[in-house]
Amino acid sequence: MGSRYCIQCQKAHKACLCSTIVPLSSAIELIILQHPTEVRKPTGTASILTLSLDRALCLVGENFTQDETLNALLNDADVTHFVLFPGGGSTCVNEIQPPSPPQRYRVILLDGTWKKAYKMWQLSTNLHNLPRLHLPESLQSRYRIRKAPRDNCLSTVEAGYHLLSNWQPHQDFSPLLQSFEQMIQFQLAQMPPDVRGRY
Repeated sequence: MGSRYCIQCQKAHKACLCSTIVPLSSAIELIILQHPTEVRKPTGTASILTLSLDRALCLVGENFTQDETLNALLNDADVTHFVLFPGGGSTCVNEIQPPSPPQRYRVILLDGTWKKAYKMWQLSTNLHNLPRLHLPESLQSRYRIRKAPRDNCLSTVEAGYHLLSNWQPHQDFSPLLQSFEQMIQFQLAQMPPDVRGRY
């Protein structure tokens, strides 16, 4: 008997996202550090990035200090690394000049609830010396089916979209948000009408 989960997007077959995915190229590389509880979550969005983008990698765990794959990437001296994690000492992406060849940027995103992402950040000491980024506070999330502490708390796919669009304005990354919207519509369709009307 086969798995009830799609091997590509990790979602249940009835919620599979793969048909919505559009292949996209990007000069900016993304590394998504995903909390284990997010892997098969129906409302998770990291898989949209990893399936769509030619330069996106997802690593699963909570403490990445000794993660060999991540540390090998961080040791790549030819790449400038950032971590998208707001707070004191972080710089808005608008203030960072886009890379110009042969310069390369690699950005780490933490995928989890805010509480879990903060725990991942605390435990993963190999991230602490990287330049930290935040997105403009004016951005509003379209992630209406999942609770967030503030309206400008973006999903992982929204964060990736805005980051890539900011540094590569001549490329169209809107298919990421279109896939995201289709995921939301599917999840809304599964809800009873009285619940659905709240979103």
